[in-house]
Amino acid sequence: MLEGARRVGVAVSGGADSVCLLHALRELAPRYGIALAVLHLDHGLRGDESRGDAEFVRDLAASLNLPFRLRELNLAVKGGNLEESARDARLAFFAERIASGEVDRVATGHTRSDQAETVLFRILRGAAGAGLSGIRPVTGTGLIRPLIGLDRAAIVEELRTRGIAWREDSSNLSLDFARNRLRRGLLPQLAREWNPAIAETLAHLADWAFEEELVQGVEVERLAADHFSIGGGAVLIRASVLAALPRAVARRLVRRAIQQVKGNLRTVGFDHVETVLVLATEPEGGGASLPGVVVRRSFDWVRFALPAQAVPWRIPAPVPGRIFLPGTSLWISLEIVDNSETSGPSDYVYNNGMGCCLDWSRFPGSTSLRSWLPGDRYQPKGKSSETKLKDLFHRARVPVWEREGWPVLEAGERIAWSRRFGAAAWCAANVDTPVILQIHEGGR
Repeated sequence: MLEGARRVGVAVSGGADSVCLLHALRELAPRYGIALAVLHLDHGLRGDESRGDAEFVRDLAASLNLPFRLRELNLAVKGGNLEESARDARLAFFAERIASGEVDRVATGHTRSDQAETVLFRILRGAAGAGLSGIRPVTGTGLIRPLIGLDRAAIVEELRTRGIAWREDSSNLSLDFARNRLRRGLLPQLAREWNPAIAETLAHLADWAFEEELVQGVEVERLAADHFSIGGGAVLIRASVLAALPRAVARRLVRRAIQQVKGNLRTVGFDHVETVLVLATEPEGGGASLPGVVVRRSFDWVRFALPAQAVPWRIPAPVPGRIFLPGTSLWISLEIVDNSETSGPSDYVYNNGMGCCLDWSRFPGSTSLRSWLPGDRYQPKGKSSETKLKDLFHRARVPVWEREGWPVLEAGERIAWSRRFGAAAWCAANVDTPVILQIHEGGR
């Protein structure tokens, strides 16, 4: 927990667990060569009681000759799920102190009793694997839980034996909060009627799941490195890869993709993962909206990305000129070439979507670049008839997410050119074209 750490912030709410943690770490600090600081977040949820907690912790830090850092919020005015909002606020506060360099770690007072409550809560919500590993003793974000192996009752007894005071949080008595209902209702009932050691049993389950996750995590990371294609904030994986993997491994890989995009797996459940696996095995494309992530299947690709609304766009296209396409790193350049000074338009033939030649004399007026729209159709040079762009996309196996913002050049009200599919037959240049409009595409 303390490897490489010299400064440790101790999250102290004023309750028994965090007060015990502070006293324990102060006694251990000389042994480990660490300096302590006291961190307290006042959520502003209990008025005078909250302010009293802050003063209590301030005085406690002063009595131990430790620096004190207070953050004051007013979560009550934000509404929503107060438990989640309070937790998010605490984590943000701790991350800020670590990022600032003020501390290397933040120690929190989570106990084995908290672990049991967390695991039971997640079981009831259908968690498995990583979810059952509960509260991690050490996290990659710098949080440590030195009391995770101790029961709350033992901590209270120790404080009473030593004559150390703490504060009681009245909100812990409210059954409006799910954790309080578990703590005061369901867990005691399970202990009475099913297993007197239920808290210890659930904590052992968390330990077991945690160690299993460490082993499985190595394999999942290897598979992710081999099969994920990452770019533009999205993760792509071949549907055929997901479909071929053992179900348990495929589930973990899907969860890893979601985490890569979203940053966490909060509110992602069993049904969400199964929806993605079904999507990967179906013969046709489709999509699904998961909590905080949009998953789409197109041809053999499954794409995970943050929700985003595609917005059609249109931009004047001056000739000559270079136009940057909205929301991308791409540009389109339009240049006029005098054919009499070249060896002919064969030098400018369309090649892999990077260039195209049009007959400038056939353009009726102003030009514009715009994103393709459903229903767009034109006759590319060399084709016998008009074709919908949607059909061209399908034949070229262009995934649906790459079609968003796909540029077409419009002259008057007619499509003159499209990325990849080239010049329209009505305005394509030939060997006799005197003035050529040359199109090139590139990145910034």
